[in-house]
This record gives sequence, structure tokens and C-alpha cells, in this order.
Amino acid sequence: MEDIFGNEIKKSVLLRDKFIEPPFSILNTKSGNWQRRKREWGKLGIRSEIGRNATAFNLKNWVNKNSYNNDKLKSDVSIFDPALCELMYHWFCPKNGTILDPFAGGSVRGIVANYLGFKYTGIDIRQEQIDSNREQSIEILDSNNQSNWIVGDSDEVLNNINKKFNFVFSCPPYADLEKYSDLEKDISNMSYIKFMKAYESIINKSCKLLKSGGYACFVVGEIRDKKGNYIGFVPDTIKAFKKAGMNYYNESILLTSGLGAAGMRAAGNMKSQKLVKVHQNVLIFKKN
Repeated sequence: MEDIFGNEIKKSVLLRDKFIEPPFSILNTKSGNWQRRKREWGKLGIRSEIGRNATAFNLKNWVNKNSYNNDKLKSDVSIFDPALCELMYHWFCPKNGTILDPFAGGSVRGIVANYLGFKYTGIDIRQEQIDSNREQSIEILDSNNQSNWIVGDSDEVLNNINKKFNFVFSCPPYADLEKYSDLEKDISNMSYIKFMKAYESIINKSCKLLKSGGYACFVVGEIRDKKGNYIGFVPDTIKAFKKAGMNYYNESILLTSGLGAAGMRAAGNMKSQKLVKVHQNVLIFKKN
């Protein structure tokens, strides 16, 4: 098939055959292909919500943050989208490459990585979370192909890692949107100023462990302060990576909510003239 200028028109299915999803700056998690891939990952039995206890949490915050859209869990805890993991690993990490995740949280990113043949190292400050991740990893992955989970404060743990990685991939705490613990070094219970200081340090140390030419990807979303104003977390994240010497290379908008679900919230949001948030920002950086 050709357009009016005689150029061949290629169907998007050909892009999916080669890239899993079309490599566009908008990623639609509600598409049929995306939902099919997510269901297939779900069959593995990944239970990323186990081991998590976000204390300062409610459904409104959950809808704003999570990349699993409106798949409400009984635990009221956001989990990461395995279909997005699959995509980012294939696009930005070489085959059998190594992955560093300084804000590991649940088990999704680690299990998907090793299942696909990559080697994942994830750091989380909470022992109960790491214990749960390891248990799931043992249940799902072969005994000789386990994700590497490390307990501790990333700002300290990263000082003692001597290997280099092909890809840095994470979804950090969105400041204090979800408070995961009362641990002193848990940045999710810090003031925003203290949060950013620790956040920038962890990003800098992670990027130092990235191989030349490697990529870093953080999935983030904007958050509001107590007055209802956006804090600027997305641009602050970009500045932190630039400060670490990384090049701001790609950004994709991850559509995470269907119009029906958004419509249900629209009337309430517009009472204070707040637009309904239906996306997250997938920020990609490249090291020289």
C-alpha cells in the first residue's frame, strides 16, 4: 500500500514484530497488544505488592502514581507494569546485559529482567520487601538465574559496588506520596528538600556505575504539594541526571488510565480546576 506520494505505508504491526511496541513518544498501556502482554506476565504469578506497606496512602494517590492503571489491589499498593519492563529492557539494554535498580521496591523489575536473560541488581532499604522479592524470585525463576536483591540505603550501598552496569532502570518514590517505612534513611518520609538531596546523590552514584554509552531510565510522575500546586518533580529529576553528567536523550508519555476511568474523576477534579492525570513520564538518559 502506498500514500499519495508513492511512499510505502507500513502497518504498525510490523513495528510490533520488531520492537514489541511501536517506538513512539507515547506508550498506550490500554492498547490490546499491551494488555495481552501484561496478562501473559501476570500468569507467572508475580506478586509485587507483597512486602509493601505504604502507610500514608489512599486511592487518589494510587491512581495518580501507579503504572498498572486501575487494576486495584486489595493491598492498596501500587505495582510496576511488567510490560513496560519488557519494553525498556529490549530497547535500552543489550542482550544478556546488566541492570541496576537503586529503588527496587517490589519484585516486578527484577523478575522480568532475569526471566528475559538479563542480570538484575536491585536495592531496597526494607528487609521485608527484599525477603518477599527473593521468595518470589525463587518460586518463578530457575535456581541458577536469580535476581540480586540487596538490603540497605542505596546512598550507602552504591559506594561498595565495584562492577559496571549496562542499564539503570527504576521508579523512585514520588517524594512523600507513598510513605513506605519510618526508617531514618527512607527518603519517602523526608521533607522535599532532604528528599532531593538524597535523591540527587543516589542518581549520581548510580550513573557513575553505568558503562559508557549506557542508558538510564526513570519512570516518574508529577505530584502536588499541600496547596494543590505541582512540585516540579519531573523537571527536578531531569536536572538531577544532567547534574550527574547524563544527556537527556528521550522522553515518552506513558498513558496509564482509560478515558472511562478518567471521566469518573473529572467532575471532582475540576471543582478546583485540576486536570485529570492519565500519564507518567518515562525519562531516558544516555552516558557519553
